[in-house]
Amino acid sequence: MYQRLAHIALVVREYDEAIDFYVNKLGFTLLEDTKLTEEKRWVMVAPAGAKECCLLLARAANEEQRKAIGNQTGGRVFLFLFTDNFQRDYERYLSEGVEFVRQPEDQPHGRVAVFADLYGNLWDLIEPAAGKNQGLLK
Repeated sequence: MYQRLAHIALVVREYDEAIDFYVNKLGFTLLEDTKLTEEKRWVMVAPAGAKECCLLLARAANEEQRKAIGNQTGGRVFLFLFTDNFQRDYERYLSEGVEFVRQPEDQPHGRVAVFADLYGNLWDLIEPAAGKNQGLLK
């Protein structure tokens, strides 16, 4: 049996500002931006080199959804971005003005720092330790 996560919906305020952050600040690839209706687009972005899962940027359509922007997990880290070179990506994100809310530290599972996206969702930037989730980088 083979299953995989294909897309993770991320509720955003506006499509273009989210695209700008993920593509221009984090270096993600814009995979698709298709207009579905006057109000709705199908927008997918993924980290450079990603082969499986991507983010579906979903513009909030009502007040209930707007309340979830930036707090999709109640303040916990929401997404975990694996990298093959922590220092490279950490320095690039700093130079792009990405806010790190927890500074880099070595953990048993790897080198990690926590950053906030443009809405305040928390992300772990992780370079896995040897033997820890290394298959997920391939």
